[in-house]
Amino acid sequence: MKRMLINATQPEELRVAIVDGQKLFNLDIEVPGREQKKANIYKGRITRLEPSLEAAFVDYGSTRHGFLPLKEISRNYFTEAARQSPGRINIQEAVKEGQELIVQIEKEERGNKGAALTTFISLAGRYCVLMPNTARGGGISRKITNAADRKKLKEIAAEIDVPQGAGLIVRTAGAKRTKAEIKRDYEYLQRLWEQIRELTLKSIAPAKIYEEGDLIKRSIRDLYNRDIDEVFVEGERGYRIAKDFMKMIMPSH
Repeated sequence: MKRMLINATQPEELRVAIVDGQKLFNLDIEVPGREQKKANIYKGRITRLEPSLEAAFVDYGSTRHGFLPLKEISRNYFTEAARQSPGRINIQEAVKEGQELIVQIEKEERGNKGAALTTFISLAGRYCVLMPNTARGGGISRKITNAADRKKLKEIAAEIDVPQGAGLIVRTAGAKRTKAEIKRDYEYLQRLWEQIRELTLKSIAPAKIYEEGDLIKRSIRDLYNRDIDEVFVEGERGYRIAKDFMKMIMPSH
């Protein structure tokens, strides 16, 4: 019997394992007190422009300001003159100090370097990744190599009404899923993006807008599949988190 085992009894350590009988296939350990910031979304403010690096430094609420290269800034944030310019522009023409924007952490702080940021948001679901402000993004995961699967998924993706200016990727986990399952996952991500936008409008920069989720949620989202016969959770709070999240993204399970 293949099982996902979640031990959430200890406040200082959360453990998730995938086992088949007595054989351990996967083990993840997270220390709740050590905040993981990768993929978190913040409302930030540009504090400094650095022409030599073609980048901006952004206060998003951490001790060190984040590093935002020009290539990671959506044209939606550009000044009117920069948007109209047909040629190459520099960081000082593109954005201004004091400007507010929504940023996502691509790489966490390391050593004396601040976090690497992007304004091109990615929201990962169970079967899809929604890129709400990346018009050129979208398609099928390269890890899905079966031609019939790719053809079917392209047809499903084409039928999903993704807003103009957004992109959608079908993840590897979506390979054998139905149109209804993929569409429901997309709709969950679209609702999540609307919530993020609403919260951003109400928030004063710098502010955390969205947290990627703890190990329990990520494990259910990324590791759970039909081969797993049972998800066993020890710890009342962890059980509630797992059950509520499963109900939200995979109600049939």
